Amino acid sequence: MTTIPTLGIIVPCYNEKEVLPLTISAMQRFFEDWKGRRLITEESFVLFVDDGSQDDTWSQIEHIHAMDTQFRGLKLAHNVGHQNALFAGLAEGHLSADCVVSMDADLQDDVEVIEQFLAEYAKGNDIVYGVREDRQSDSWFKRSTAQGFYRFIDQLGVETVFNHADYRLMSKRAVEALYAHPERNLFLRGMVPALGFQTTEVSYTRQPRLAGESKYPLRKMLSLAWDGVTSFSVRPIKLLFLLSLFMLIVSFGFVGYALYRQYEGKAMDGWTSLMMSIWFIGGLQLFGIGLVGEYVGKIYQEVKRRPRYIVEERCG
Repeated sequence: MTTIPTLGIIVPCYNEKEVLPLTISAMQRFFEDWKGRRLITEESFVLFVDDGSQDDTWSQIEHIHAMDTQFRGLKLAHNVGHQNALFAGLAEGHLSADCVVSMDADLQDDVEVIEQFLAEYAKGNDIVYGVREDRQSDSWFKRSTAQGFYRFIDQLGVETVFNHADYRLMSKRAVEALYAHPERNLFLRGMVPALGFQTTEVSYTRQPRLAGESKYPLRKMLSLAWDGVTSFSVRPIKLLFLLSLFMLIVSFGFVGYALYRQYEGKAMDGWTSLMMSIWFIGGLQLFGIGLVGEYVGKIYQEVKRRPRYIVEERCG
């Protein structure tokens, strides 16, 4: 690829009025540098996706677009979540770009690394993953749970990139292939590696958030992890089936033990073991029903074929 690419940077935003001016300032500085060195074309742009913010995020996006048309905006009619907002930005942005980079608005992803993304794209890579060198900036709990999740989901057979979130470059054809996936339950960290194409990784150091609050508390992190497991693997149901077989064998053992005690004429005082068995098997059954219900619920959402998002307004 010898031609200068048109780059689109996709930035999902939800109540980011505090950090957005800093993000815009950084983007202006880097775009001026990259365009001056002819790394990207003059038509390159930044697309902010307002995911139903309740603050002044959209008004700031409209204001910067009126001042500088390289900044564009996409306002969603309702808060649909980070993954859907990111998907909306990719679907919109790739139409007028040769490649797109997705990143968060908090500037924790090192913007300078995009230059390395572009260098790898020029070598023919359709997907370039930004991978964190370490997680020292995270708390011990977040670091341990995140790394544990990557290992766990790998054991379930889901293909992901270790220590990679959603900071990546994708070529136009890679986004088109992603857009062809019809499912409504999105887990982009698993969907993108499943596309194939030529890929590579670029390491970077994640910075502390400069302003505002994290939009990914523990509850949302757990929800994303659960979506990743149930959207890409049926192995939990298979494991549950194997566990039920094991419990069936164990129950036969208890039945045999009970009949033996009855035959010997010995009184059974196993109230404790009986209660433990009832509670354990009952809990296992409820867990199994809930797990199957989760998969059925996802099927229900897919069958309805409702739109992932609705665009309320555009600027640019």
